[in-house]
Amino acid sequence: MTTSTTRQQVLVLYLATSALDAKVIAWSRYDGTGQTNPAAGDSDEPPYETGVEALLDGWRLFQVSPLIPPYPGAEYETSFLKHEFLFEKLT
Repeated sequence: MTTSTTRQQVLVLYLATSALDAKVIAWSRYDGTGQTNPAAGDSDEPPYETGVEALLDGWRLFQVSPLIPPYPGAEYETSFLKHEFLFEKLT
């Protein structure tokens, strides 16, 4: 039996629009390596300005939230952050 030492880091970026080069407006990080212990609100600055910057830094994009149009009459109501992009790094 072999033991793998590969661990996953996950980065969740919420962008202003569905475009990967849009500005990051919220984020979450999770570190399966145990090297860091990120927490919500531990930084005022996003780790990247855009999703493209995360790609350039070696993060792999593995999920994009589907685009869902607002229901008629609900165009200006607040709700969940729609433009969620999930990235991973294997270390």
